[in-house]
Amino acid sequence: MNIPIWKPNNQKKEDSLLKDFSKFINLKISNNFKDLWKWSVENPEIFWSKFWDYSKIIGDKGKETILKDKVFNKTKFFFDSKLNYSENILKKRSDLDAIGFLSESGYEENITWNDLYKKVCKLSAYLKTLNLKKGDRVAAYVPNKIESVVSFLACAKNGIIWSSCSPDFGVQGVVDRFKQIEPKILITSDHYFYNGKKINILEKIDKVLKEIPSINEVLVFSYNKKDKLKLNNFKNFDEILNKSKLDETFERFEFNHPIYILYSSGTTGKPKCITHGAGNVLIEHNKEFMLHCDIRNNEKLFYYTTTGWMMWNWLVGGLATGSTIYLFDGSPVYPKIDILLEYCQNKKINLFGVSAKYIDHLKNENFNSKDLDLSSIKIITSTGSPLSGESFEYVYKNLKKDVHLASIAGGTDLVGCLVLGNLFSNVHIGEIQGQSLAIDVDIFDDNGKSTKDNQKGELVVKQPFPSMPIKFWGDKDGKKYHEAYFTRFKNIWHHGDFIERTSNNGFIVSGRSDATLNPGGVRIGTSEIYQQVENINFITEGLVVGQDYKDDVRIVLFVTTKDNEDLDDEKIQIIKARIRKNCSPKHVPAIIIKAPAIPRTKSGKIVELAVRKLINGEELNNKEAIANPESLDFFKNLSQLKI
Repeated sequence: MNIPIWKPNNQKKEDSLLKDFSKFINLKISNNFKDLWKWSVENPEIFWSKFWDYSKIIGDKGKETILKDKVFNKTKFFFDSKLNYSENILKKRSDLDAIGFLSESGYEENITWNDLYKKVCKLSAYLKTLNLKKGDRVAAYVPNKIESVVSFLACAKNGIIWSSCSPDFGVQGVVDRFKQIEPKILITSDHYFYNGKKINILEKIDKVLKEIPSINEVLVFSYNKKDKLKLNNFKNFDEILNKSKLDETFERFEFNHPIYILYSSGTTGKPKCITHGAGNVLIEHNKEFMLHCDIRNNEKLFYYTTTGWMMWNWLVGGLATGSTIYLFDGSPVYPKIDILLEYCQNKKINLFGVSAKYIDHLKNENFNSKDLDLSSIKIITSTGSPLSGESFEYVYKNLKKDVHLASIAGGTDLVGCLVLGNLFSNVHIGEIQGQSLAIDVDIFDDNGKSTKDNQKGELVVKQPFPSMPIKFWGDKDGKKYHEAYFTRFKNIWHHGDFIERTSNNGFIVSGRSDATLNPGGVRIGTSEIYQQVENINFITEGLVVGQDYKDDVRIVLFVTTKDNEDLDDEKIQIIKARIRKNCSPKHVPAIIIKAPAIPRTKSGKIVELAVRKLINGEELNNKEAIANPESLDFFKNLSQLKI
């Protein structure tokens, strides 16, 4: 048992919302998180019903908390309740700021709660004039700006389903996502900034529209209000708001009415369209912010994210607590390495969220925050990939000594966390503090049995929980949904992470147990890369895997070439450029290597997992299913991967 690197003192525990909630439900329990979690998974009906009341959700609660079903994902929560997501987000009326925004270019904006309410109600009115109705889809190809939040909340207010991509996605990546959901309108911006470059978005829109015929209108907002938009066939977002009436009606929909569609790529086919319910994510986000992060009214939340990552949806959910959220658009280290931390200082941020990769970068650059005042930060959350022990030590030594460092893990699948922080538990180096309340998290071995402490296994959930997806869009028979989570263990949610429980009741995540890539915490499906590589004339086939590298994952692409021709620098740059243009910069492999052959199963499938194990120094125990096992030798101890 290692010595804690940080302990919440008794006063913090007694003043925490965790303690307050325990009193609210009359649970006579010591400040022991393990016991509280155990009670919550044994009494889910009581927990979720009481938490609805505690978090003051606006809506018709209904009579039944859980309608159980033998099939895991057919269990319904609050199935007879009604609510409006945006009504809950916009319940605060104030001239204080609701949202702040900063661009890497230095451009800054803010909006008050009162003005946010008005703009959402005006855009909501306009969407009704387009005959957009409950269940229709709106696509957003947008930077991380206030207008993006306004657009999402206006859609949610009307029961319209939102779906967004960040503007660094290429046309093909956008089309692969949005075409599946057949949106009726597209919302975008004129440009964005990244790493000192002003990048035009509008020049891509005609290509997107050509591929997605369902889009019959495009709304464009100006990135900088000082710039005048020059639009031909598109509508001016700001002019629409100025002309629209105020629609203050908030129709209440069923608890699990679809609110947004997120995308998670696999190893085959187009990205999965993961559809989430409004009440499902509202109550889960309330729980995570309030009980796990100890966030309350008038606090300030800042998470570095893009509109294409689920953490954007999570951050927006923080508005329901009455907190101000802060948005940053651009590179996290431009124009200077401490731009995000300086933003925290200037805005007196209370919760600061980043990827583990960002913390690693600061550590590798030996950055010290001694010239900054970070006294307002009470919690730093880190997600996307496992946070190394060295990075834990770095935070406490070089960023802030007295801070609750909460490594968290979950994903797009639940728009939230399965394991995360809490104020009842100590922080131990390299460990996530505990499970998410009322989510029955466990670790299974290959035989479906719970592992002992300090044994790696598969992350699973043994009981239904509110924020599981309501469906995959277009998955009429539910086959894709079932295959994604329930094929490994019967009627048990299999999350796809290798994880172990420590003797501190903490957790250490080792990475993905499937072939999905996870560089810098951004889940990337191999199929999107294959789609581009297979259309390059000098390549016959490819195989892409993730290599564990410097507390992160880097993408490695192996290719075979036509006529066995050499793979020179020029060809490598052609491959990278095509992937960058049609997918995103995040999809670009760090290393591209020519291989003599690509290993396949006897049924013809590429064996990504086997190659991934080999390049990460793991042993292969089963080669019988591989048609060309001799091809595996090439992938052992590659010198190119030791750099």
